[in-house]
Amino acid sequence: MRVLVAEDLYLLRDGMVRLVEAYGHEVVATAATGPETLDALREHRPDVSVVDVRMPPTQTDEGLRAALAARREMPGLPILILSQHVQQLYARELLADGSGGVGYLLKESVFDGDQFVGALERVAGGGTAMDPAVIAKLLTGTAPGGRLDRLTERERSVLELMAEGLSNQAIGRRLFLSESAVGKYTTSMFGKLGILDDQDGNRRVRAVLAYLNSA
Repeated sequence: MRVLVAEDLYLLRDGMVRLVEAYGHEVVATAATGPETLDALREHRPDVSVVDVRMPPTQTDEGLRAALAARREMPGLPILILSQHVQQLYARELLADGSGGVGYLLKESVFDGDQFVGALERVAGGGTAMDPAVIAKLLTGTAPGGRLDRLTERERSVLELMAEGLSNQAIGRRLFLSESAVGKYTTSMFGKLGILDDQDGNRRVRAVLAYLNSA
């Protein structure tokens, strides 16, 4: 897996490089500013990139805007945002094209290498990896109406955990349900959201993006 690391703090950037390489993946480039990030994304087209939100020159949202610009030019380019901050507007824009290959984790919620690299691998594979705190922020003030109102409380719980990137087995452990029960909830949920069976196996991603774009 070819990875780009965009982070302005040297120690954190170097630590992520070492971690990614320790798991057998290749870091093809690093970047410390927003413009450097966009240039590196265009040049290398990595399998996945981990990008901080706030980067020089203004330390506001350069990293996230660079990621959005790259995905507009290269639809579906896998991006994992890793930040201390939740930028609601730009986070929704990141999710809006519905193509998957996106993640948004808060630095304070990453506890070990397996968790972090697992999130990178899910995003590289076209899936999602969303921090629960980011999900909560995006859904603050969700307007009533629409397909999500058709879901039961349990189906919404399953969908929220799916947004974190959990498998049916892991969701079952979290909710104290059997894997088959989770499967039944997901089938019902897909139907209510109007997401029909397909050949690319992408229903989970489309359900998650519909959920996160509901706010």
